[in-house]
Amino acid sequence: MRLHDGNAVAIRLARYAVVCAVLIVPARASADSPFALLIFNSSFPPAQVVMMAALIGAMVFALLSAIHLVRARDRTERDNAALRLEVADLKSLADRAEALVNAEDERLVAWGAPGERAMVAGSLPQHAGAPDDKTAFLDFAGWLRPESATRLSALVARLQERGEHFQYVIATQAGRLIEVRGRTVGGSAIARFRDLTGERLARAEADARSAMLAGELETTRAMLAAAPMPVWLRDPKGALVWVNAAYARAVEAKDAGEAVAHGLELLDTNSRGIIRAGHGESAVFSRRMSAVVAGARRIFDVADIISGGGSAGIAIDVTEVEAAQAALRREVQFNARTLDQLQTAVAVFGPDRRLRSYNAAYRALFELDPGFLESAPEETAILDRLRASRKLPEQADFRSWRATLFSAYNATEAREQWWHMPDGQTLRVIANPHPQGGATWVYENVTERLDLESRYNSLVSVQGETLDHLSEGVAVFGSDGRLRLNNPTFAAIWSLERTFLDARPHVTDIVSLLRKPGDDETMWRRFTACVAGLDENRASIGGRMERPDGRVIDYATVPLPDGQTMVTFVDVTDSVQVERALVERNEALEAADSLKNAFIHHVSYELRSPLTNIIGFSQLLSDTRVGALNDKQREYNGYVMTSSAQLLTIVNDILDLTSIDAGIMGLDLAEVDVKGLVLEAVSEATPRFEESRVKLETSIARDVGGLVADAKRVRQILVNLLSNAVTFSHEGGTVRLSAARSGAFIEFTVADDGAGIPAAFLNSVFDRFVSLPRGDARGGVGLGLSIVKSFTALHGGTVEIVSEEDKGTVAKVRLPVRPALDASAAA
Repeated sequence: MRLHDGNAVAIRLARYAVVCAVLIVPARASADSPFALLIFNSSFPPAQVVMMAALIGAMVFALLSAIHLVRARDRTERDNAALRLEVADLKSLADRAEALVNAEDERLVAWGAPGERAMVAGSLPQHAGAPDDKTAFLDFAGWLRPESATRLSALVARLQERGEHFQYVIATQAGRLIEVRGRTVGGSAIARFRDLTGERLARAEADARSAMLAGELETTRAMLAAAPMPVWLRDPKGALVWVNAAYARAVEAKDAGEAVAHGLELLDTNSRGIIRAGHGESAVFSRRMSAVVAGARRIFDVADIISGGGSAGIAIDVTEVEAAQAALRREVQFNARTLDQLQTAVAVFGPDRRLRSYNAAYRALFELDPGFLESAPEETAILDRLRASRKLPEQADFRSWRATLFSAYNATEAREQWWHMPDGQTLRVIANPHPQGGATWVYENVTERLDLESRYNSLVSVQGETLDHLSEGVAVFGSDGRLRLNNPTFAAIWSLERTFLDARPHVTDIVSLLRKPGDDETMWRRFTACVAGLDENRASIGGRMERPDGRVIDYATVPLPDGQTMVTFVDVTDSVQVERALVERNEALEAADSLKNAFIHHVSYELRSPLTNIIGFSQLLSDTRVGALNDKQREYNGYVMTSSAQLLTIVNDILDLTSIDAGIMGLDLAEVDVKGLVLEAVSEATPRFEESRVKLETSIARDVGGLVADAKRVRQILVNLLSNAVTFSHEGGTVRLSAARSGAFIEFTVADDGAGIPAAFLNSVFDRFVSLPRGDARGGVGLGLSIVKSFTALHGGTVEIVSEEDKGTVAKVRLPVRPALDASAAA
């Protein structure tokens, strides 16, 4: 303090000297001042006077300063000696205080004013886990557990800012507990760190454990309250004491309190009884149960734990999981069934190289025992069994081959091998490794495919040769309209150069060469559109082109499945010319036949009237009332009547056939008695049999009944058959006529034992005007069987003739019992 006082005195003296120097100059202006008169009346100039005054002031100041400094130095030395003694005393006191602090195994931290460095004193035991370095000690996050470091930093901050005292137990990273007490002393914040031992440690640990458990309990309760699955607590009597919000929603309560107050149960009585029974065996009950939630049945995994204070339970909704598992099971079963339907053998091996699954094709391909496969054997055992049964390719070094085969398990991509089996089969084997281990083996039997490929290549070669030697021109155009394939005939028909065709020209380029003046432009446009793919329907087209040079060419387009179009060209010039000649000849023949029919028709009508007159007058002459005839006249008249009747029959047959050809023949259908009809036909044919000396036998079934038919036409059928039979029978022979019912038909059979019909003539027996000569005599006009066939067809029936030379002939006619009904049914 004295040193500072000496400095102040020197400063004041210096200021006094400066003031004196400054006041000299203004004093010059005052002439009345005695001091000014003394100065300015001297012989020195004013500037020198000022300088002298300043110098004198400085000298005075220096002298006074020196005196003062000498005195001040003496005082300072005395003060410094006293201060050193005081510092030594304070240091000794501080050492004693620090020793006392360190002796109690605690550490003090004092914080002064803001920004001032904290003071750290004392130490903690080595096992406490606190660093000895003071700077590291103040870094709480470096040696305390995160939650302790965060909490302590907050408490220290409040102590410094607001002076809030605290007591807190912190945990080090070494697992030790340290008690920290914070308070303010004067203007400083002090924290005392003390290692806990003995009862205090036990208490602190108990408090920490209690706080931890309380926190965990609170956290658990909050978690359970917010859990999406129902949770409940029960007292020892089984009554609900707490439920979460999910439970309240499940039982459709307003909130958890209402659910507890009203005792709303999630599980039904039966399920709760099962839980109580389960607790009789174990404190922990776990089972899958069902419950009705919001009107829908749900599946829950229920876990219930019982203790001395009651029980707690949780229900996890696994409805979707159950549905997903069921769907997965169905999918697995479906996949298994699908694999069993595959013709390709499939086997799945796990990471341990044991068989996991296989399909029926795998078992059948290698003829393995199902019991052996169901035992999940290792692939090595399977290969050994296959090798023993010669179901594997022959290998010189089987071990190396098997090692190479197993390397597929460590591969990242699928591998493919070809196995040529001893029995001649060829297998394409694909090993597909699984990312999580194991592999899927696919065995495809390609024996048939290789055989088909070989046959296909042969077929392609044969087809190529066939196309090259076809008489038809064939060309195949791609979807882009360019020529892809053609044969030599195509080039020959259109006289196209091979070099031009080999360049794969477009259809428009080919058409431009083929089109000639006078061609149908519309046809060529349709042809180009069809080949070039411009036609949306891709329908086949075809036609005939008559070229200006007289050639006629038929063409047709065929759309192929792959978008291509095949076109065929056939030069039909010769066949067309022949066809035209045949058409002209046929037209001439049809005209001649029409003329013949017209002639016969007119002649028949013209002959019928005179014949009627002849027959009428012949009958009149034979009448005795007109006049008596002698024997010769009666004989001749009989010949006239017989010949006229035969001629009339021929004319009537011709007229009937003409009506049938014209489509104007109609049937007069009615219910007809078959037996009476047969007897009428026999009566009409009897004279002919007596004249030829041929015996006629008749057989009519009792149940023959009747049929709906035209009696006149059916009688005419039977008479013609009997006449034909008697014509080809020998004198003294026998003709048999029978009628019987066969289902919905009536069968008429006429059989004779005559000369029979030659096999070469059987196909033409029903043709008109075709007659088989009998011995030296010529046959009839050939209309009888033709009439039979036509009338039978009108009735909807059939006629059949079986004959063998020198053994006789059998003619069978089948007529429907109800032809009108049959016709309507057929319609």
